[in-house]
Amino acid sequence: MRFGSAPTGEAVDRHVLSNGRIRIGILTLGAIIQSVELADGTDVVLGLPTVADYFRRSRYFGALVGRYGNRIAGGRFTLDGSTYQLPRNNNRHSLHGGEIGFDRRIWQAEGGDERAVRLTYVSKDGEEGYPGTLTTSVTYTLTEHDELRIGYHAVTDAPTVLNLTNHSYFNLAGSGDVRGHVVTIEADHYLPVDEGKIPLPGAPTPVAGTPYDFTRPAAVGARLEGRYDHCYVLRPGGAMRVEEPVSGRVMEVTTTEPGVQFYTGHMLDGVATPYGSHAGLCLETQHFPDSPNRPDFPSTVLRPGEEHISTTTYRFTA
Repeated sequence: MRFGSAPTGEAVDRHVLSNGRIRIGILTLGAIIQSVELADGTDVVLGLPTVADYFRRSRYFGALVGRYGNRIAGGRFTLDGSTYQLPRNNNRHSLHGGEIGFDRRIWQAEGGDERAVRLTYVSKDGEEGYPGTLTTSVTYTLTEHDELRIGYHAVTDAPTVLNLTNHSYFNLAGSGDVRGHVVTIEADHYLPVDEGKIPLPGAPTPVAGTPYDFTRPAAVGARLEGRYDHCYVLRPGGAMRVEEPVSGRVMEVTTTEPGVQFYTGHMLDGVATPYGSHAGLCLETQHFPDSPNRPDFPSTVLRPGEEHISTTTYRFTA
């Protein structure tokens, strides 16, 4: 169904997935997850009511971000001897694909039904400074087991770098803040960052004995005033768990990606967006920040003839 129109005049549609218990709203703008309504009617993701809000007031709410989610230092990287300059839209660095990333593009929907929808976007060579024409598809599937499965696929006609993720903010209470949510992340290491949130030189740091240790369940607000915005190096299998103790709602997350950016929404201010500090938390499954400049990190280079394939699954229980 029609949701609205972008400033360019392009139509923005909303597709609804349902398995009889959970209803999920997906927009063709930014491949955005606009809503996840559980069986009791509670919406557990932060969404906005209009297209205009997504252009004016969004902090990547529910969006698929790319070409490169997270940060690239100085907005610059070298690939096969050529240096590429990207928009520096986050202080001195490039964030989430640049000024007009995948979150602000209109995706083409195919084969939508009540259980799955596939969205595709073709990013032309040179868009936001990235080389190669990249064709990206994402398939959202709602299963009988109350799982939202996100399947990513991408191919390119020239060497490029790629780091796709979904930027949903979750609040399993449906309102209030998430500092009481209890989080488990199966990660023995994390990436310390500088003031620009670029990973520091050196190997990932063990979480043991630090406030960054979520290998055992811990409340978001129990340490560091609940202010996290860090990439964790996941164990094989990439399991995470979030529980809201009052309602008993639980979200379990698995991924094929090597890392997850755990962000607690503490920079939401309730002014530029309708949501205040800690209104939602993000588990952005992805490769590591600044990987194009860090040969010691898993590679994010995609070449012609290769396929980028990745899956992240969110399972909801109560």
